[in-house]
Amino acid sequence: MTSRINTNFTLIPNQKYRRSNRRSCYLSKAFDSDSQPLSTLGNFKALPLEIFQIILKYLTVKDISMLSMVSKAVSQHIINYISSSSGNKRLLLQDFHKLELSGRRQDSALLEHYRSLGLLFKRCTLLLPTKERLKYIHKILAEVSCFKFSGCAAPIQCLGLPCYGMFLQTLTAGWDELECHRVYNFLCELTNLSRKMQTIVCSKPGSARKLELRIRLFCRNVLLDHWTHRSDSAFWLTRILKPWPMVNQARLLYIIFGPISPQDGQVVWQKMVEGPTDESSLKGLADAIKLLYDTDTKEWTADDVISLVDELSVVPREWLLENNARLLILSGNNICFTFMASKAVNGRATELARLIVFLALVCEKELYCMDWVVKMMQKVCKVFSTPMERNNFLQSVANAFACIIMEMMQLVMSGEYSYRDEDDRSFLNLFHLVHAQANFHKEVLYLTMNTLST
Repeated sequence: MTSRINTNFTLIPNQKYRRSNRRSCYLSKAFDSDSQPLSTLGNFKALPLEIFQIILKYLTVKDISMLSMVSKAVSQHIINYISSSSGNKRLLLQDFHKLELSGRRQDSALLEHYRSLGLLFKRCTLLLPTKERLKYIHKILAEVSCFKFSGCAAPIQCLGLPCYGMFLQTLTAGWDELECHRVYNFLCELTNLSRKMQTIVCSKPGSARKLELRIRLFCRNVLLDHWTHRSDSAFWLTRILKPWPMVNQARLLYIIFGPISPQDGQVVWQKMVEGPTDESSLKGLADAIKLLYDTDTKEWTADDVISLVDELSVVPREWLLENNARLLILSGNNICFTFMASKAVNGRATELARLIVFLALVCEKELYCMDWVVKMMQKVCKVFSTPMERNNFLQSVANAFACIIMEMMQLVMSGEYSYRDEDDRSFLNLFHLVHAQANFHKEVLYLTMNTLST
């Protein structure tokens, strides 16, 4: 007879439950009872918000940026930290005027900080629509007065706008053009930029010097200078220029990239009119022209850029031809040839001949190869449709050399200058022009003899 096993007894566990075990079981149940968004916090959900923010204080901005990508809930906690007074104070560094004593190292460190901060905001606001992202970011950055268009009393010595530009560049890198359009429109509404530009393009050059300076600093430091890809710089420069007629585009281009006074940073309007200038005064304008010409964009044709160069050469009044020639040389072969070919096609051979003379003069002064001018002239000659037009142009070049030398000689002999240094400069200019003519014709003879020998 088989005995039946009694199962009506209490099972004794192999190991007794301790208080710590009961506590861990309780925490486990508490974790499971949390809502779904909080579960993405992982072990951070067991921490009070204050402790989480204390942990963030020990992380670099780059580390916080990486942490924000863990989950939406973590990102929201970081956004709350950024909005808090402690986070705001720690992240929005404002030592923009204390850099003269510490030198360039702290300068670059501050820019790098705002680059990292831009990446943090980019990641934290990733799921928001562009309009909401911009509103939130503006709400946070509005605390920094040096980020505002006219917020700083000493804008030239301030690093605020460059930091703001570095932040925006990092934030918007990789955005499509439609989103970047929205960013530009948002900034224009925020700063009333379009109205301010209208004021300076419609008034006499130099009559609103402080506003010109503010616009130059904002456009350069915030919108243009921090991009590594030329196509991005061209996009933002196009946004600035394209809403305006060509004459106003030329004025804005001069304000943003033209020569400035080393004392107060204000635009020097008479620099191109009063006398020959140096390469440094024209390099910014030349680089901007090349940017618009070389970048593959449908918004700028070759004719548009050449028209802009032509319009620029009369801002605020007609430039000295030597300065015009120097700008064309700095702008590169393609722009220089296209500009000269346009004059040839439009029957302006006399203007073109005088331009050739000043191209030769600049090459002589700067010790550039004179054969470049001769080859450029040879290339332009092919634009003329008939041999007669070509011969008339070559005759105009020879006549232009003679006329300009006589003009300079009469200026030196008249003694109209009241200062000795101006008289010396005029004589030196004549000296360079005579040598330019000799070297130019030497290169023409070389080219002719080489052609005959082949």
